[in-house]
Amino acid sequence: MMDLEPSPQTPNNLIPSLSPPPPSLPPPLPVEPLSPSPTPTEPNRFLSLQSKRPSLRVTSEFDSDSRLLFHKVSCKLFDNDNLAKLKLSFISNSKREISDPQLAFTSKYLSIHYDPEEQNALIKSSFDVGSVLHFKAAHDVKAQQGDVAMIANLADPSYAVEVSSPVPYVGLPKATIRFPMGEVMLEEREEEEVPRTFSINGILKGPILNGVCAAHYMDEELKLRYSYKDEEMSFIPSISLPSNAVSFAFKRRFSPSDKLSYWYNLDSNYWSAVYKHTYDKDFKFKAGYDSEVRLGWASLWVGDENGRAKTAPMKMKVQFMLQVPQDDIKSSTLMFRVKKRWDIL
Repeated sequence: MMDLEPSPQTPNNLIPSLSPPPPSLPPPLPVEPLSPSPTPTEPNRFLSLQSKRPSLRVTSEFDSDSRLLFHKVSCKLFDNDNLAKLKLSFISNSKREISDPQLAFTSKYLSIHYDPEEQNALIKSSFDVGSVLHFKAAHDVKAQQGDVAMIANLADPSYAVEVSSPVPYVGLPKATIRFPMGEVMLEEREEEEVPRTFSINGILKGPILNGVCAAHYMDEELKLRYSYKDEEMSFIPSISLPSNAVSFAFKRRFSPSDKLSYWYNLDSNYWSAVYKHTYDKDFKFKAGYDSEVRLGWASLWVGDENGRAKTAPMKMKVQFMLQVPQDDIKSSTLMFRVKKRWDIL
């Protein structure tokens, strides 16, 4: 995630001389033109090539709960232009056994993810046609399946129409209309012993009573949610229909570094609470309790919790977590997670 003031005194060479001027000097001799600069030497050429060599990054993460090491090696090709990137990731255990290797090539228009164990590749591509149309496609080589989509942005960027379809072709394509207050999706649905029908899903939201009300309709279930938020407090009630499940969330900020969050489900009587204290951008303490799993916990973050390792101090993030089961306090566990990045080139 200083200018110096000039001296008010006039320089000596600008002060007019009080003594008589010296006798005139003879005209200077003609100066020969400078010869062109020599061609770069071999060391200069080497430094030029060295500056364009690929950059190599290695990131390792250890989780004490699973006792596994996750490694990722990334290499930017044509680093100055950032045109493409290669990534290799794998997991190693305490016996130094390697599993789940993944190889990926990503660029602006094309990405390929290859799984050596499954001998399968997932290919994705996206590109623009003018300033209005955007195309994207994905293909699973082993399954021989994929999907294609076309997105048309209208005059206003907040309005768009997307048409997508699976490959091979099955039924009518799916249509999505986006607008400032939400989006509506129209899709053909096919079920066993039921003729093909169309399903409509969507999201609508708008300002109401100094807050924002949202209606989310998906798979014949409607969820209504209201959100009120100011500088110190947030209140978010919600209800699901037709199940009539009611819940609400309450958040209170006591200071710029202290915040309390509470969530309660009236249908199941489950609740949870989280207290958060931020010491700095890179230091955070959180503690909470969840009645559904009957578990209390406390966590300490060194490094931005949601940030990347490259922005953390020494490019390393550390998390310590203590879990205390309510029914068996003696089985409390202390876990930690460490993530470190090395810039090799």
